[in-house]
Amino acid sequence: MKIPIKYDPKHAEKKRYHYWMKGNYFSSYPDDRIPYAIVMPPPNVTGVLHIGHMLNNTIQDVLIRYARMKGYNTCWIPGTDHASIATEAKVVHQLKQKGLSKIFLGRKKFLYHVTKWAKKHKNIIFDQLKKLGCSCDWNRTQFTMSPKLSQSVTKVFIDLYDKGYIYRGHHVVNWDPEAQTTLSDEEVLYKEHIGKLYYLKYKIKGEENYVTVATTRPETIFGDTAICFHPDDSRYYHLKGKYAKIPILNRDIPIIQDSYVDPKFGTGCLKITPAHDIHDKNIADKHKLDIINIFNKNATLNEKGIHYKGMDRFQVREKIIEELHKLKMVKNIEKFNHKIGFSERTLSVVEQRLSLQWFVRMKNMSIPAIEAVKNGDIQFYPKKFHKIYFKWMNQIRDWNISRQLWWGHRIPVYYYGKELNDFVVAENLEQALEKAKCKSKNPFLNYNEIWQDPDVLDTWFSSWLLPISVFNGISHPENHEIFYYYPTEEIVTGSDILFFWVARMIMSGFLFQNHKPFKRVYFTGIIRDYKNKKISKSLSNSPNPIDLINKYGADAVRMGLMLKNSAGKDFHFEEKICFQGRNFSHKIWNAFRLIQSWEVTKNKSIPDSSLLAIKWLRNRFYYVLDIFEKYFREYRLDESLMILYKFIWNDFCSYFLEIIKPIYGSKCVPEMVYFNTVKLFENILKLLHPYMPFISEEIWNLLRKREPKDALIISSWPKKKFYDYEVLVYFEKATKIISKIRYIRNQNHISHQKSLVLFSIRKKEKIEKKYDSIILKLAKLDKIIPVSKKPENIPFFSFFLETDQFFLSLDQKEFFHMEIVKIENKIQYFYNLLSMIRKNLYNNKYVTSVSRNILLKERKKENDTLNKITRLKEYLDHLKKNN
Repeated sequence: MKIPIKYDPKHAEKKRYHYWMKGNYFSSYPDDRIPYAIVMPPPNVTGVLHIGHMLNNTIQDVLIRYARMKGYNTCWIPGTDHASIATEAKVVHQLKQKGLSKIFLGRKKFLYHVTKWAKKHKNIIFDQLKKLGCSCDWNRTQFTMSPKLSQSVTKVFIDLYDKGYIYRGHHVVNWDPEAQTTLSDEEVLYKEHIGKLYYLKYKIKGEENYVTVATTRPETIFGDTAICFHPDDSRYYHLKGKYAKIPILNRDIPIIQDSYVDPKFGTGCLKITPAHDIHDKNIADKHKLDIINIFNKNATLNEKGIHYKGMDRFQVREKIIEELHKLKMVKNIEKFNHKIGFSERTLSVVEQRLSLQWFVRMKNMSIPAIEAVKNGDIQFYPKKFHKIYFKWMNQIRDWNISRQLWWGHRIPVYYYGKELNDFVVAENLEQALEKAKCKSKNPFLNYNEIWQDPDVLDTWFSSWLLPISVFNGISHPENHEIFYYYPTEEIVTGSDILFFWVARMIMSGFLFQNHKPFKRVYFTGIIRDYKNKKISKSLSNSPNPIDLINKYGADAVRMGLMLKNSAGKDFHFEEKICFQGRNFSHKIWNAFRLIQSWEVTKNKSIPDSSLLAIKWLRNRFYYVLDIFEKYFREYRLDESLMILYKFIWNDFCSYFLEIIKPIYGSKCVPEMVYFNTVKLFENILKLLHPYMPFISEEIWNLLRKREPKDALIISSWPKKKFYDYEVLVYFEKATKIISKIRYIRNQNHISHQKSLVLFSIRKKEKIEKKYDSIILKLAKLDKIIPVSKKPENIPFFSFFLETDQFFLSLDQKEFFHMEIVKIENKIQYFYNLLSMIRKNLYNNKYVTSVSRNILLKERKKENDTLNKITRLKEYLDHLKKNN
């Protein structure tokens, strides 16, 4: 078969993925093998994958392919996430461009458009993963809005409600005015902002005096229900028990004391606006204050804002300061640097708003989840994330799970009246009606009198169940698959969703299976662009991964990403890492072509250098395998790849193949040499396969004819064997001698084709002498002569290696020629230096501007340089006369 000169990744990738799919190598079913399951962090169907997804899924594929070759029953479950707020925002924007709105279409038609969007992008995502080489079990593809997972979500909601975990209550929540939905704390991004601090005067009731309050939000005075100072702040003792009047409104509010207030901030007096600040709400609850909501859902002011009703909050801020100035209620305005929260998805400024929402009590759930990580039952890689995890879990707050959106799992709550508790929780309308009849004690209640909650659940309410729900362990908690595959092996994810997803999965695992959901968590670093910004879909700063694959090949992209990635460490993406991967692919391909070009002979004698090379590489392979597996177990995947990269590039290609390849003009190699070379190469391909699956499988099948059962993807991983470390030490010393000789040749322009003689003074001459055949071949030497002292009357270059000394001899003519060239170069160097010195000394401006000492030093330097040139010229003349 004719082997192409260049490796064609497009051809190989398409052919090999089809080969794997046809062979059904990715599929998994419970059997008597040890299971190894991974649940893919489901990418959002908001668009296509970015380079961060490619890194994450490459790592998972590396782990899965390695485990598969180790004999495990691997099950990698792919999936996508419906991503409520993000996907809805995308579709709303798309419809807006067509002149349509969500409200105009209505819920049913709008969801048709979102479902169409999700289906389209789900297929794009899966195609991208296949192009990357992901060996997922495509028969198990999941979607967080699929009927199976939706049923699990509903069942969990009902179960948690019945057990008292889920409740409905008024809380101050993060509100996105653009998406008009609540957000979790983790969905709010805080950024530094240079704003203003306004000092407003509140008149004290019954007096002519004022109390001054500092605030960044003067537009919220309509929701003020108190003024507060610290109990130890003696400046305001005289205000205790008094009332103040809100500017413009003239509404009386009490002046109270609370230890929450920081006396050093502003004036030491704080305006309390309970409906729009969580800390103010806590003070209001403690002191039984009124709570007044002043904002509409879109962050315009409601009727409480009187003549500002319907105006945007930021517009009101400007207008109200103008009005307060006219009323002489503004004492001072100063610049103020503080943090403002932005919606992660829409980037609008988040508003804190009192709202009636659904919540999950998390405190009790967190206890076994904390203990599992603390006692090592679940391991984090790297361990530095333990501290962050424990801090968040120990301060955990109730989870706001309701979202004011249409795309998502609709909350399974049905209302039948106007009172706060006039609702039932049920799987469907039919069950809800029966429950409502019972709870309301109204047997005549009908379908027209009950309605489902219009809100949907937080996206993470479905994904926190994935390690269980993908095996149908919620609806059927003791089914065969959940018993076999659960807990899964590991989760590979970014540290940015440690709280969103990882912590919650651990809690749900103990809650619904009474067991951890996975054994290990591998945190990837965050990939950043050249501006140090996180690469993400929302910022549109990711290179198109498919463009990179088309340009460099999937293996090259995978290898580049894996070499740069170290667990938990961020790194900057540069396209040149893919270039390195492509070069490596070509190196491997060229090695394969060289081996395939040989003609095998049975009767040809085997050179000593080839026998030594085979013995060395076999020992070297098992040494590398040992370190490779150690790094792999420790999740130092970049280091395991690097040691393999160096082994293939340096040991296999640069040394081994160079030693055993036939002499120039011949293609014949002994059968034993060829057989051992192929065997070693096959073992190398096995180690390479998890990282670079396409080229390794392609070469594996081209080396010799294989049956489908002999595919590389399901071949057995090399078993550890004893290796002779002494062989490695002596061979390494031989390579160092070769490197020294090559360096001398390069530095002195000695042709690599010119044969030289090496004299050696070695302590272990007898042992090391057997490696001379390798040195002779690779260093292009005539012979190596052991001596007891330095050779006399011959020119040579000498070098030391540990305690051994070597002398590389030259013939007289060659030596004189090299010495003449070296001296001529030195003379030219000093002439150039002399020119620079004289440029200053003959410059009148320079001479008059520097001190006398500097001038003397420069003149001395000129004289020394002239003397050196004179001496070198005399030596040069001597050499030329004697040559």
